[in-house]
Amino acid sequence: MILKHAIALSGGIASGKSTVASLLKLYGYRVICADTIAHSVLDANAEEVVEAFGEGILEQNCVNCDSIKFVINRKKLGAIVFADSKKREKLEQILHSKIKAEILKEAQKEERKGIPYFVDIPLFFEKNCYPIAHSLLIATTQELQIARLKARNGFNAAEAMQRINAQMPLEKKRAMASFVIENCGSLESLQQALEHYLQHHLPKL
Repeated sequence: MILKHAIALSGGIASGKSTVASLLKLYGYRVICADTIAHSVLDANAEEVVEAFGEGILEQNCVNCDSIKFVINRKKLGAIVFADSKKREKLEQILHSKIKAEILKEAQKEERKGIPYFVDIPLFFEKNCYPIAHSLLIATTQELQIARLKARNGFNAAEAMQRINAQMPLEKKRAMASFVIENCGSLESLQQALEHYLQHHLPKL
């Protein structure tokens, strides 16, 4: 199966990919978000994940203030898997095939419409397992990635580098992408670059 009308949207962590996804939605494009799907799949497979990583990843969640539910704290789970590549692989073994199946299910619905749409996949180049020929990479400098992770997530420099190093270097992704938008300036400049891409470089799918 080839997704003829799909364009993979990817980037490094804190490169601005989510901002571009939001802009694309404002412009009327359908964006399938792998992270949203991943959150749903994590919740659906919580029991297996807790069995693999322990009850320390759980937190209390007040559902209606009369009952308390235990849910996975993604921050705690992230701290564990980003500190240990083997544990990260273990989590991927539990979730990735299920996430991919859901992404492809959503994509097949979009294919029937016969118009371009985007699939927001952070690890598109790392996984190299999606039948999508065209890709749009949102890139930036490592210095900006670190600064954004510190401001957005409250990470220190070591924690930020841990997240960055868990992904393929942006230099390699730049060489593999169909088109690259460099996000090193203002929101306005990013918006202008995206509009230029949509007007002049959007594949005729």
